[in-house]
Amino acid sequence: MVVAAKRDHNVEMVGPMMPGTSWQKSGEGTIPVSAFTIDWDNETITCPQGKISKRWAHEVDKGGREVIRVQFARKDCTPCPVRPQCTRAGISRRRITLRVREQYEVLQQARTNQDSPEWKARYQARQGIEGTVAQAVDGFRARRSRYRGTAKTHLQHLLTAAAINLTRIDAWLMGMPLAPTRTSHFAALAA
Repeated sequence: MVVAAKRDHNVEMVGPMMPGTSWQKSGEGTIPVSAFTIDWDNETITCPQGKISKRWAHEVDKGGREVIRVQFARKDCTPCPVRPQCTRAGISRRRITLRVREQYEVLQQARTNQDSPEWKARYQARQGIEGTVAQAVDGFRARRSRYRGTAKTHLQHLLTAAAINLTRIDAWLMGMPLAPTRTSHFAALAA
């Protein structure tokens, strides 16, 4: 989605990316995918022990997305001294699933960027945007149009936006404080 937005509409989407969920990523002393060297042009991956993958296949996953499945040879993985930190596979070899190159590189760059103070400052704008959307939906019932046809629906959207602006100006003039960010039930329990 991030890649398609940039490619098709020249729009950069800003949002947090989920961290890697593999057990290798979270364990101490384990070997995550980031420790492997990916050679996209020759369609191979080299492990930290210097072994080169034997299989590189373009497939479609259960969600209908194109992925790349990579396997290493059993003869390389079975005797490897760091195999317990690398794989739990019963067949004694590491298998890696990657997104296609463009998506993989964008995802890795986004995960790196989201730790920077510049990204966090830029992402803070989302709080105001989501507040505006929530106010439009909850206070002005903006999810559905009362009318049929594009022209009347467009007019309703314009009038709703004007009403939101007038409501916010009135709240600002009256000195009404902004609503605090909602605390989830789980966060309240943890505190």
